Amino acid sequence: MEETAEGAKTYPKANILNRHLAKFIDVLIAVGLSKLLPPVGFFAGLLYIIIADGFFNGQSIGKKLIGLSAIVLAEGKKVGFREAIIRNIPFAIAYTLFCQIPYVGWLLAIIIIGLESILVIGNELGLRIGDEIAKTQVIDYKE
Repeated sequence: MEETAEGAKTYPKANILNRHLAKFIDVLIAVGLSKLLPPVGFFAGLLYIIIADGFFNGQSIGKKLIGLSAIVLAEGKKVGFREAIIRNIPFAIAYTLFCQIPYVGWLLAIIIIGLESILVIGNELGLRIGDEIAKTQVIDYKE
């Protein structure tokens, strides 16, 4: 752990493959919810995407299975539901576009997810747009 000039703490970048695997698991859960619970399935999947990181002390189901956790940088504490909602806005937008608007929505969702993925790979700390907005970071976490 290091401290920046602004006083915020930074942690080592989480494994990129693990982050993508965790998000893939979470997307599978959201899609499963959307298909298993008609007619409210879309909203169940959207709700899961938005608040998933707040379930298990900064861990979605995917993060828990893979061994990752989202933390608030300024305080070093695990992400709660408030931060989870803020950091997952880009994925909620992509999910909504993908599920509600054929073709153009699919393309826009792929662009959003692609951009977020590129940021995770290219950013020194693995921060994506949602992390920058919520001031959070995903770290490797072993209990």
